[in-house]
Amino acid sequence: MFLNRCFCFLLLLPPNYTEYVEDHDMAQKAKEMFYHAYDAYMLYAFPHDELKPLSRTYTNSLGELGNLRGEHLSKTYNGVALTLIDSLSTLAVLGNSTEFAKAVQWISSEVNFDVDVRVNVFECNIRVLGGLLSAHQLASNRELGLMSEYDGGLLTLAFDLGKRLLPAFHKSPTGIPYAWVNLKHGVRKGETTETNTAGCGSLIIEMGVLSRLTGDERFEMAALRGLRKLWSLRSSHDLMGTSLNVSDGTWISLSGGIGAGGDSFYEYLMKSYILFGEDEYYDMFHDAYLAVLKHMKHGPWYHEANMNTARPTHLQFSSLQAFWPGLQVLAGDLKAAMETHEKFFGVWKEFGVLPERYLWKDKALHPTEKYYPLRPEFVESTYALYHATKDPRYRDMGRVVYESLQKFAKVNTGGYAAVKDVRRKSLEDHQHSFFLAETCKYLYLLFDDSFMSTDNYIFSTEGHPMPVRPRSSQHFFREDEDVCHGDGRSPAAGSSSGTNPLASKICPNLLGTGSSEARQLSTCHQEDRRLNHRCTTSRDCGVAADTCLPRSCSQHGFCY
Repeated sequence: MFLNRCFCFLLLLPPNYTEYVEDHDMAQKAKEMFYHAYDAYMLYAFPHDELKPLSRTYTNSLGELGNLRGEHLSKTYNGVALTLIDSLSTLAVLGNSTEFAKAVQWISSEVNFDVDVRVNVFECNIRVLGGLLSAHQLASNRELGLMSEYDGGLLTLAFDLGKRLLPAFHKSPTGIPYAWVNLKHGVRKGETTETNTAGCGSLIIEMGVLSRLTGDERFEMAALRGLRKLWSLRSSHDLMGTSLNVSDGTWISLSGGIGAGGDSFYEYLMKSYILFGEDEYYDMFHDAYLAVLKHMKHGPWYHEANMNTARPTHLQFSSLQAFWPGLQVLAGDLKAAMETHEKFFGVWKEFGVLPERYLWKDKALHPTEKYYPLRPEFVESTYALYHATKDPRYRDMGRVVYESLQKFAKVNTGGYAAVKDVRRKSLEDHQHSFFLAETCKYLYLLFDDSFMSTDNYIFSTEGHPMPVRPRSSQHFFREDEDVCHGDGRSPAAGSSSGTNPLASKICPNLLGTGSSEARQLSTCHQEDRRLNHRCTTSRDCGVAADTCLPRSCSQHGFCY
């Protein structure tokens, strides 16, 4: 009788019950990985910036990030709890309201940015300002239930920090911000005028959110002015170099790509459009993205190119390129995203982790950049592709990533250490804050995205969720430009989360032609660019809303 009852119980289980248990178990493991890193930071490094897990000490790294030569370091700076600020949104995603509230209260009362320290504007913006703004919005969301009482202390801190970053914009003759600013004294006399495309072109999300939350337009206007100036310096091929001079806008390095020095520039154009709904950001992204496909794509790989000649310069993969497939998911370019991501995963499998650079033409590891600092970009793209396709293969990849981190980077006494050499698997005594802010978060969301059911979010380049408000229209690519392809299915078909930003239809549902479903509007739809209902070229006519096919301009100047 007992056996019969057990058998009946098993018959009642859903067919995917085993898969559900395995995914739940992996989500729990990802959560435990975060706490192994977080608890070690709080024990050995807090309230300093980052943990040194091998020596169980700390580093006040906000004054060192991006400063490869160790120039003009502060002798008095003692940290601002960088890792804690960067970890706030991960605590929220994991649903740890107790620790989140405790951290918010401590940061609101104890952190002070009136300190004599020279910081990298980009790093301070994405890690600290972004961490504060994201956590403020999460704490203010009563539906999340993270805090019963919250007085807006994080926004007050963010406003103060934002004002301390403004001199980097205002002191620049071109509006392109300096790469460095002192939080107490502003831009140092004789400060270097060199910056890079990603550093000065990836500030608009945090600065824009700060302006919209405070009503002070200075932040968004400064970032937008810098972005517009940067975009105006592109070549006739719509390509950018890597580094430039903020004082006169001249390019220092003419070679550019989607990896180090350029990556988040492309990311923020699309994400700013989704977040703010301004067509200007989409138009920039549209042209920049097509230029990358035309001049930098080599099969599933991407190389760097000279911005003026469009000729290839460096035929190599850098680990920062691994964000690209995730960005392509947002753009609806699924087929290309999957092909590139598959190649990147092949590099991961070859070395056990992802090396900083890999010479894909020679199929060889870069001779000097052989490290893996626990970067999140590959996990981020894996997360995006899974929730866009529901293909279990991407969760299998996540399991491989998790096992690799446990095997090669975990420090038994607490924390995770950067891998210094991917062949020897030697370690470096450093746990970057982005490991907690992004790597752990995306790995958890890959197996449990229940957090995404509460609101519609876009993630900053540091993995901080920013709430997205509904937009009346969206512009995506024309099919004649080879970006809205695939099997015609909505990438998020089968998704249970109607508010997940990946759940919106990218390409029209072409299955069952003739049915009402085949005529639903698609976000590939692109409105006319005409100002007076007349067209001069087919480029003015956009894309049909029901078929995602380009419209044409007649000989009489009307779209059809």
